[in-house]
Amino acid sequence: MDEFTKIRLLRLGKFLLSLFLAVGLTFLIKEPGFNDSQGYVLFLLFFAVGLWLTEAIPAFAVSLFIIAFLVFALGNKYFNSAPEDIAKYVNTFSSSVIWLMLGGFFLASAMTKTKLDQALFRFTLKISGTNPRNLLIGLMFTTMVASMMMSNTATTAMVIAAVTPLLASLGKKSGFTKALLLGIAIASTTGGMGTIIGTPPNAIAAGALENAGMSINFIDWMKYGLPLSIVLTSICCFVLIRLYLRDKTPISLDFLKEQTKDDSKEFLRQRRIVTGVIIVTVGLWLTTSLHGIKVAAVCAVPLVILTLTRVLDGKDIQRLPWDTLLLVAGGLSLGLALEDTGLLSHYGQKLIDFQISSIVMMLILAFITMLVSNIMSNTAASTVMIPLGMAILVGFKSEIALIIAFAASSSIFLPVSSPTNAIVFSTGYLEQKDFRTGGILLGVLGPVLAILCVLLIS
Repeated sequence: MDEFTKIRLLRLGKFLLSLFLAVGLTFLIKEPGFNDSQGYVLFLLFFAVGLWLTEAIPAFAVSLFIIAFLVFALGNKYFNSAPEDIAKYVNTFSSSVIWLMLGGFFLASAMTKTKLDQALFRFTLKISGTNPRNLLIGLMFTTMVASMMMSNTATTAMVIAAVTPLLASLGKKSGFTKALLLGIAIASTTGGMGTIIGTPPNAIAAGALENAGMSINFIDWMKYGLPLSIVLTSICCFVLIRLYLRDKTPISLDFLKEQTKDDSKEFLRQRRIVTGVIIVTVGLWLTTSLHGIKVAAVCAVPLVILTLTRVLDGKDIQRLPWDTLLLVAGGLSLGLALEDTGLLSHYGQKLIDFQISSIVMMLILAFITMLVSNIMSNTAASTVMIPLGMAILVGFKSEIALIIAFAASSSIFLPVSSPTNAIVFSTGYLEQKDFRTGGILLGVLGPVLAILCVLLIS
């Protein structure tokens, strides 16, 4: 039996295991008073979580299955004694959250194509100098800022590509190599907390609040996310310096001289256009309260201008991470189904009956989210935990949605805990044990500081 066949059989086994466990748990937990819709959605929840955990099929495929299953089971009179209007489960593709993320993807793609991202990091390297401590601080905070506008996965890949010559010259045994790689993974993760478009859990939280009639705009999110990003990045940077940068030998930046530049008129024209679009788009996002234009509507600026000016062509659009949008749309549909069928309020009430204080419940939910996100996608974890938290803490819906989103981005304990970890681990300069320090630090501080930050600012 060849390797490909073995992989296919393993995935099939995982799929069937998830299916059988979902059926078994549904019959075990389902209560006599549940209607058909509640039974179907309960099964869907267990099955989706199983597929996300085992990775039997791609995560975005699970989201497509979620939407298809809801349409088929909840809206079909032959399978549901009380068929529902299933349009709302399909319309998540047109959610303002999806358009907001799409605008971010357009900006990120344009920055990469015009090499504005590389210019930013070259500038950081030059002004940071050759002192290892200053260089680590500069790269971590530049990574954090970039991750607020681009996906943390794309940011990590971009930074690693920029510093690969430096890593090759330092070698695997260098403390600076470990500090830099761990710092990049941490900063891209904490930076993603800063804005709505920084990471999918943020979009899930914004979408859940929107469904509950409690919208949150770009600047409102930054009031919570930006301070948290800065504090967490600063603490982690300090710890990395103390642990790894005992050698203060200057770092050679000769590799910067070897990088070639494109000075063609067309390239410079595109770069100016992208710079202008970024300034206008971010400016409109930050001043929503003044002009009243919705954050999602502002995304028309990069979508229209970057395509009209041919900065982004058809091939560039095809390379956008559409699978992430599908993943978020499916997550929003599942959350909406859990809420509309009354499952969340039903089980939420059971937890409320335990009479645990709101702060303790926030801590419990935040740490559960962080732990679960270490073994499954943080988007999937947020999809389940945010609606559940909002159902339990009815008086703190906006607060718990933010807290769980931030907690979901605090999971970096394992090389597979996040795409950022996987990318830095793939360089071959780190071992699995190297992730423990940052993983424990961010895993403990992330949920705690998220709760403090959200409650103090609210």
